[in-house]
Order: sequence, then structure tokens, then C-alpha cells
Amino acid sequence: LACSHHHCAFPLNRNQLCIWNTATAQPLHLSGHHYSISAVSFGSKTNPLLVCSASREFVIVWNLDECTRQVQEGLTPRGIVIGTLLGTVLHVRFSLDDQQVAVCAGNRIYMLSAKNEAILAELDGHLAPVTAAEFCTWEKSMLISVSEDRTFKARKVWDYFTSQLIYQSGVLTAFPLLSLLIDEDNKQIITGCAEGQLWIFSLISDHNYRCVTHINLKKKQEKFCNKVRKSGKEIGEGQNNSRLCKTNNMTPEGSVEASLPILLIERCDFSVCFHNEENISSALNTSYFWIGSSTGLLIINLANFELEGVLSYKDYSDLSIQFAGSCALTRKAVNGKVLCLITSMFEDMIAVLEVNLAALVRTQQSDFLLRASEKSLSVISRYKIILNASFFDLDYAFLFLTLKCIRCMVKDQPLVFHNKIKSSGYTAAPHMTMFSPNINVKKNEVSKRKTNCKCKNKEYPLESYPPIKFEKERSFTCKPTPICCIQYSG
Repeated sequence: LACSHHHCAFPLNRNQLCIWNTATAQPLHLSGHHYSISAVSFGSKTNPLLVCSASREFVIVWNLDECTRQVQEGLTPRGIVIGTLLGTVLHVRFSLDDQQVAVCAGNRIYMLSAKNEAILAELDGHLAPVTAAEFCTWEKSMLISVSEDRTFKARKVWDYFTSQLIYQSGVLTAFPLLSLLIDEDNKQIITGCAEGQLWIFSLISDHNYRCVTHINLKKKQEKFCNKVRKSGKEIGEGQNNSRLCKTNNMTPEGSVEASLPILLIERCDFSVCFHNEENISSALNTSYFWIGSSTGLLIINLANFELEGVLSYKDYSDLSIQFAGSCALTRKAVNGKVLCLITSMFEDMIAVLEVNLAALVRTQQSDFLLRASEKSLSVISRYKIILNASFFDLDYAFLFLTLKCIRCMVKDQPLVFHNKIKSSGYTAAPHMTMFSPNINVKKNEVSKRKTNCKCKNKEYPLESYPPIKFEKERSFTCKPTPICCIQYSG
């Protein structure tokens, strides 16, 4: 699938390419493939607008202006075959000047000319099929690719005849890497795998491709849904605020948990969500991206790596596709709306969605939900007391109590966090008695303990053999847990 400013491209009857003009609602059918089309991509320029389609036997470049003119004249539109019998193609991408096309077929990347049938370069090095490749916008000779071997590679290609591998990452995850995007503003690459994990790497020369962050989208989505659900309940309008997360409640026992493959990473035109100049300027200084998965669309803010909006396919009963096999998005919003093209994972079905970006984000933001209520609200933070622990956390001032230390009834009281938090337990005496001494101990027992401590505190002789006699075994956890430190209390 592929989307441009006013065009959507998708396979029709497996081996035909359909170009749908969203402005005129007129389809353009292009025939030339004999096998199923497996990859489609639009060119980087709009005049002329090119589209490339690939199958097992042909890689064809179409000029949409010429094809439209040929159809109006009653002729059959024809494209330029630039590649033949390259194998199963998973991804195609035009260069920045639309002069070359990178074709990912099997474990290799073929650099083809967009004007005639010629293989300019053949790049190898991956151990599994290459799933995506992108050209660097500020360094035109650099090509970055990801593969099912769970690594990414950065190459420099001079004149598309000679190439040099300049960086190869290690194995990032246990799942194949499926998608890739180059962030021109921050000079970073973003890649996603088949299990909902995002990695962001820096492309600045001095950073040596270091990992900026790793994001678990499953946890981010669950956190975002819980926040929106709680905001809706606090204002008493939880049923009408949004369609978000109606199906994302607690997973019932015996149900199957769906994975979250990252099928697409695309830039998001987030400026349409703001109206005044101050918010627009702050939005322009922050990068927002669409994340397309099999269950829905997510909007992520790269400034704080948090989600700004979630669209779940299951929440819309009139949508015939609930699990997407592939998706494509338009980069820029037209009249505040973004076109999304998805295909079904299990059926031969394609759906075109028109997403109102501003409405989607505003109805899921907590400040919008709070403005919907006339009453002023105060948010109360509650934290669960964890038993069988006895330590303090300095950063967050969480208090953990042991079960033996609780001698009075603990009431369920709200815990309010202020702007300035003083950490207790380090500079001042504790407010409650954590451990009370046992004064009813006989003298014989005390003397025995002292003698035992003296014996155990002796240094182990260096000339002796290591201990091999088994004395006792104590279980402290219900599951296998690594023990990092042992300390004797005396």
C-alpha cells in the first residue's frame, strides 16, 4: 500500500494496480504484472508524480500524468519495466531525486534506475529478507536498511555503483524488524519490530549510532488508555468522551492476547490540532509520528516519548477490518483530515479511513476532558502498599511496610503529592517505630546468640578448601529469582 497527497495506491485482483484519486474519486487501473503485487511506493516529487509497483517477475515505474493522458485518449497505460525476476520484493523506495529505486528482494537490496532496466548496484550483508530501506535526506549517499535478521545496516553508496558498509548493529530483539523511518529534524532513525517495540538511534556523526531510547508500545498504550478512562470517570462522562479503549479492559481468562506488530512509521502533521500561534510554534518544534499496527493507529510525541492519541479498529463497528495486515498514511493533513489505507490480515479486503486528527487528539487529552466539566477537580494519587518489603526509594518517596510491623489498622487515605517533596528516612528520625525489640528474652538465649555470632564472624582461612557440605536451604521467593547480594546482620 502507498499514499500520497491526493492519491492512494493498492493492488486490485492481486496483479492490477489501482490508483485512487481522493480529490476526484476516480480510479485509475494499471495492468502489467502477471503475479501478485507485493510492494508499492510513490515518488519523492509531485511533478511528475511517479509510482513503483513490484512483483516476483517485474518492477514497473508508472508516470501518473502520462497514464492519465493515455486513458483519456483511449489507450492502455504503460509503465517502464526497470527490473526482471528479482524474487519476492517486500519493499521499494525512490531516491530523493526520483532517479533511482531501492528494491528489497530477499536478503539483498537492488539499486535500479528509474528510467530504464539497469541494475546500478547490488547490496548484500543481511542474513534474512530485507523488510525496509530508506535514503538519508541530509546525506544523500547514505542508505539504511532493516531486516528480519533483527539488525539494521548503514551504507554509503557512491554513484550507486560502489558501496561501503559503515555500520552494522547487533541483534536488537527476538522478533523481526518490520518498519523504518528517518527523522530529519532530530537526525535519528526509528525502527519497529513485530512485537510492539520501538528503537530510536542517533545518526549524528559523533554519537556512533547510539541508542537514544527503547519504547514498549504495549505498555504505553495500556498506560494511555487507563489515563483516558480515569479522566472520563472523574468528570462523570466516561461513556461519551471517546471511543477509546472500550475493548482494552482487563483481558478475560482464556482469551488470546493479540500482538502489536509495527507495520508503519510515518510523520504526523500535528499542527492541525492547535489554533493559536503559541501552540503551533511549540508543535513545530516537536516531532510527532504515526505508528500503524495491526490493531490500530497511535500518535507518539518524540519529545517525551508518550502517546498523544490512539485509534483502535475494534472500537468502530462500521469498520469491516479489525486486524490489519498492512497500512499506509498520508503525511500531510488535508482540511484537517488524514487518509489511512488498511488491508485485512485474513481477507482480500481494503478500507480507506478519513481520520480527523484534531478531533481524535482533543477528545482523548486529559485537559480537554477536564474542561468539559464545570466543576474544578483535584487529582488524588493513590499507591498500593506492598507487603514483605522494608526499604525506601529516595526518588519517589514510596513507603513499603512489612507485615510484621503493622500493629494498627491502616486506613485507606488519599496521598497527595505537592510540588516539593522531602524524602523521609535519611535526614530525620522515622515517624513510626519500624522494629520493636523483644525484651522478654532469657539470658541463656542471649548468650547463645552472642557465641554464635562470634563463631560466624571469624574470617575464613585462606589455606582451607572451599565449603562443600550442605547445611540448610531456605526459599525466599515463589519463583526463581537471582540473588545479587548477601549480608549478615550479626
